[in-house]
Amino acid sequence: MIIETKAYGPVEVAEKQLVRFPDGLYGFEQHTEFGLLDAHSPPFYWLQSTHDREVAFILVNPYLFRPDYVLDIAADDLEEIGSPGEDDILVFAILTIPAEGEATANLQGPLVINRSRRIGKQSISLDARWKTKHSIVSEMTRSD
Repeated sequence: MIIETKAYGPVEVAEKQLVRFPDGLYGFEQHTEFGLLDAHSPPFYWLQSTHDREVAFILVNPYLFRPDYVLDIAADDLEEIGSPGEDDILVFAILTIPAEGEATANLQGPLVINRSRRIGKQSISLDARWKTKHSIVSEMTRSD
């Protein structure tokens, strides 16, 4: 399948890269079909709507900059995506990269994907430590 991407123009996407979010993402509920692509700058990923090239998100694995991150979401959310086992679950944080200032990651609203079923959900963390704006640079340089 070829999808029009915001960052890379037309891109061929394999079926295994397609992910369905039945409820959409917060603020983008009408967008339910996405392609999960490697960004040209690892360790980032690109989540691109298959129907609207203007709807795309930069993602990162939260464990890369917060090894102490714990996915603490409602059990119902995991059930909605098929209760994936540890080897089938992918967890991402959506990044915000402003024109000026620091890039931040949303650890309060992780994206959880069942890799084998290719179905995902944006959840709300039950852990009050995680906020919608965590500075990636500050988090990586902090010491506990």
